[in-house]
Amino acid sequence: MKLKLILSALLFTSQLHAQDSLTIRKIYDEALVNGKCYENLRYLCKNIGPRLSGSVNAQKSVEWSKKLMESYGFDKVYLQEVMVPHWVRGAKETAYIIDGKNRIPVPIVALGMSVATPKEGITANIIEVRSLKEVEELGEKLIKGKIVFFNRPFDQKFISTGEAYGGVGDQRFMGPSIALKYGAVGVIVRSLTGTLDDYPHTGATLYDKNGKNIPAAAISTRGADKLSAMLKMRKLPLVKFYFKQDCQMLPDVLSYNVVGELTGTEHPDKFITVGGHLDSWDLSEGAHDDGTGVLQSAEVLRIFKVLNYKPKNSVRAVFFMNEENGHNGGTKYAELAAQHKEEHIAAIETDEGGFTPRGFSFEDVSPDFMRKINSKWKPLLEPYEVDRLTIGHSGTDIGPLKEKVPGVVLIGFRPDSQRYFDIHHTANDVFENVNKRELELGAAGMASLIYLIDQHGL
Repeated sequence: MKLKLILSALLFTSQLHAQDSLTIRKIYDEALVNGKCYENLRYLCKNIGPRLSGSVNAQKSVEWSKKLMESYGFDKVYLQEVMVPHWVRGAKETAYIIDGKNRIPVPIVALGMSVATPKEGITANIIEVRSLKEVEELGEKLIKGKIVFFNRPFDQKFISTGEAYGGVGDQRFMGPSIALKYGAVGVIVRSLTGTLDDYPHTGATLYDKNGKNIPAAAISTRGADKLSAMLKMRKLPLVKFYFKQDCQMLPDVLSYNVVGELTGTEHPDKFITVGGHLDSWDLSEGAHDDGTGVLQSAEVLRIFKVLNYKPKNSVRAVFFMNEENGHNGGTKYAELAAQHKEEHIAAIETDEGGFTPRGFSFEDVSPDFMRKINSKWKPLLEPYEVDRLTIGHSGTDIGPLKEKVPGVVLIGFRPDSQRYFDIHHTANDVFENVNKRELELGAAGMASLIYLIDQHGL
């Protein structure tokens, strides 16, 4: 009798595995043969363009996204109100190194949320540092009245460029506020990338809301190397730096998260969320960051709809607003989920570009949990090369769910990372740098994982 039960269980498991394998094959066929996310991305990038929170284009992207999801016939499509900051860059920035009588232009861009320089710009001696700690060690005596130049490069030993980015990010996030404490008049930060080029990378900086602020800009990596070399060749008083920028903060603006949903047939009050952020920096079309992410998320629901797959649990695609300079969209989504007492099984974020998919990282789970997930699902995902299932970070927009919605499993989509920070937050993040097939493979990979979670739980 016991043997019969064991054999029966094995047969049932085998049948389930076969059904899962067939469904995942259908998901990939639909994504690769009839996929829509690439052409949708073309429209978002070319017909709308940059979408910084608070801008006219951000609102256009909200309206277009809502119509797109409605056109696919999702069960619910709606907006979530969220107040967002409204920062504007103004006129193009100018900068040059002053070496005696020579003026050597270098590419810079204002950091997001930075204040402007005076109308005539800032000219001052410049002091190079490699860390926040070094600023504190030098102190007011050596920092006061100078421009602080943060020049710590990517650590190229990391295989994942995301780890390298994390190792230098404090210069941009906190550098200006730390330099301000010791009397600096401005800050220049080496662009957060491992490549050498003339594209400066913007990104948000954090200020003390109650304090006086100083202007801060990013310099391209080639510009940073040139400036560093000149500082080493000349005595400090002989090399000065000039920069001018006209950015400003305006009053907060009402904006929206865009949500599309397929309602669960068995558990309509339980949710699996997949999403990215609709906003982008103002320098470019925001193709990889994060047009690919939002349109892959909508593609997951479109694929389910076309295949007539009716999920047991409700599945949502969320286009979050304001990830780049405030994270208000993710915070608002979590607050509303808690307020409505929603049970979230899992949330997946895609915000690392539309490159070749590698797998998924699960945040704050046990090694035993990951062993079980790998034993069950790795064989199903391995044929599609999206089977790297690890413990790791999930994402900024879904992060607030951890505190607000107990029991949710947070998951990050992990594409190949090698090219992402070459274009991240630059004018070069354009539609032409997205590969159609890589984008579609990523959408299919996420749809497959969501199908497995919906069928078997976590």
